Formats: sequence, C-alpha cells, structure tokens
Amino acid sequence: MARWEPNARERLVRAAVDLFTEQGYDATTVTQIADRAGGLTKTTFFRHFPDKREVLFAGQETHARLLAEALAAAPPDATPLTAVAAALDALAGSFEEDRRELGSKLLVLIAGNAELQERSAFKHAILAAAIADGLRERGVADRTAALAADMGMLAFDEAFERWVDPADLANPADPANPANPANPANPANPANPANPANPANPANPANPANPADPAARRSLVEHTRQALTLLRDAATALD
Repeated sequence: MARWEPNARERLVRAAVDLFTEQGYDATTVTQIADRAGGLTKTTFFRHFPDKREVLFAGQETHARLLAEALAAAPPDATPLTAVAAALDALAGSFEEDRRELGSKLLVLIAGNAELQERSAFKHAILAAAIADGLRERGVADRTAALAADMGMLAFDEAFERWVDPADLANPADPANPANPANPANPANPANPANPANPANPANPANPANPADPAARRSLVEHTRQALTLLRDAATALD
C-alpha cells in the first residue's frame, strides 16, 4: 500500500523550482527534488509527475477546467469577450498570494531554457483551446472564438508577468499608493507625521501603503482585467 504523503505535490513543485533556481534545470535530478521536498521518494514523485519538466506546469488540467466551467456559466447573452473576461476572472482568482514568488522564479527558469519555453507555449495553446472550445459551445463562430481566446490568453500572460514582478505596486492613482501625492502617508505630504509608530507612516508595517505590505499590490484578477481592457481598447482604436 502506498504511503500517504501530505501536500506531496505542492512540496515537490516548490522543491523543484528552488533547485532549478539554485543549480540549474539540467543539473537537477528527480531524486534531488524528492529529497528536497521533505525526504520523499522517486516513487512518490512519479506518482504525481511523469518527469521533472512537468512539475513546473502542474495545474494545467485544473486551469483548463476552470476556464471551461466559467464560460459555460456565463450569461447566455454575454458577448464573446465578456464571457472570456468571466473565464479569466475564474482562472486568475485561483492563484493565491503566495504564488507570486514562485511564479517569478518560474518565469526566469522558462526564459532561460528552450525546452521549458516549448512546454510553456504548449500549455498556452491548451488553455487557449479550452477557451475557444467553450466559446464554440456557446454558439460563437470558429474564427471569432479563436481570436477571442488568443486575446484572452495574451491578456492573462501579460497580467501574470506584472503580478509576479516584485516591483508591482497598486495603481499610482490609488489613495493607498505611497506614490500618490494625496496620500497622507506620502513623505512629501506635510500632513505625514514623522513618528514611525504613526499608522500613517509609510515605514510602519501595519500601513497598507507600505510597499512591503501585500495589500499595496494588485491582485492577479485586477491585473488581468486591466490587460484585457487595454487590448479591447487597442482593438477598437484599429477600426
């Protein structure tokens, strides 16, 4: 009987990303990944993944299912792009805040390895196909469905890159952003007390305006909506 390993899949993913980052993708073995994941075995690894490449693309099936379900649940009178927006909301909403750092490392790994770039492109195509198929089931014409799916995935990829960027902060116009001159926490604002213990002080960890506070960073859902809106506007401007 196989021994139950709590959270083995997630542990393997994080161990693999850490090892690939530290010593390189090619130099890392499945045995090393399993051992780093809290003393798991190769058998446990292969119970979850067919090879070390696939550990970086865990969740593809889940993501495709989320997209398909959200498209099916969209209002019957929703336009293709409105339905795509609902699907992307569901996909983006499945990413927890703690995936930011992992995602940032993943993008660096993919950018530096041709094999991983090819696999990433394949995942992109799978998710785009899931969107297009969902739109066709709603009665959308093939060509329109394909174009809307490509636009949706382009928006999501752009949003994901921004979301995992450590430099990402809230919108400059957001009152919670320390760069906004109207924010009382802005050092340039005379109303900002110098007392570090003051809740309005940007150095105070309890202040949402502190860039170190996750609350000062936009969610993946927000980034995705913005990216899709920009693409919509760009397409309209080309008419």
